[in-house]
Amino acid sequence: MMVNKPYIHLQSVGKAFGEQVVYQDLDLSVHQAERLAIVGPSGVGKSVMLKMLVGLLPFDQGDIIFDGLSLSTLQRDEDFLPVRRRIAMVFQGAALFDSMSVFDNIAYPLREQFDWDEQTIAAKVAEKLDWVGLAGIEAKFPAELSGGMKKRVGLARSIATDPDVILYDEPTTGLDPVNSGRIGDLILSLSARLKCTSLIVTHDMKLVEQVAERVALVYNRRIDAIGSLASLKQDGPQHMRDFMAGRHGEMLV
Repeated sequence: MMVNKPYIHLQSVGKAFGEQVVYQDLDLSVHQAERLAIVGPSGVGKSVMLKMLVGLLPFDQGDIIFDGLSLSTLQRDEDFLPVRRRIAMVFQGAALFDSMSVFDNIAYPLREQFDWDEQTIAAKVAEKLDWVGLAGIEAKFPAELSGGMKKRVGLARSIATDPDVILYDEPTTGLDPVNSGRIGDLILSLSARLKCTSLIVTHDMKLVEQVAERVALVYNRRIDAIGSLASLKQDGPQHMRDFMAGRHGEMLV
């Protein structure tokens, strides 16, 4: 029986900042088009993992394979441009350009990556704003938006290029439960529309329950447990069950 190769595969990856070891022999396989939540205590390097996937941070050992491409062969920042066209990252703070309108924020990656006319770009911006429930706000500036709206504009910018993979870095941080639920709905709808692979770094277990097909726990500089949320609640290590239930245990959150 033929077994599909992982779409994203981290193989024995090591990463350290000086004497602080973040990852040691990190292994993780991600399937194409799945929604994988990455959870764990604060400070264990969950966001570092996402940044290594797009070349924002180098890894020290091992390899990361994306759709058959070894990222260890990419030496210069410009070598990562084809990867970044296919992998979009939604930053925790939305990372909008304050001096740019919503239109120009979303148009920015399109102008950088494609030789499109402004009419085509305008149509794409309008489409993505409609997808995130913010149609018609192109002329507004980030200072005029609520926190939830900024998150959604940041998401619209990330999906402007119709990526194959979306990396979400704490997408519901600072949001009330209603807006957090709305972000979860968007993750699900974008997964269906784009048929993309979604990696979601989060502390929000309600979001995990809402969107994740599998959950990976980062602990002790590696993936300590992985599986469906139901299976991990039933058979996962005790410290993971404590973490998911919000109980004080072996792990410090």
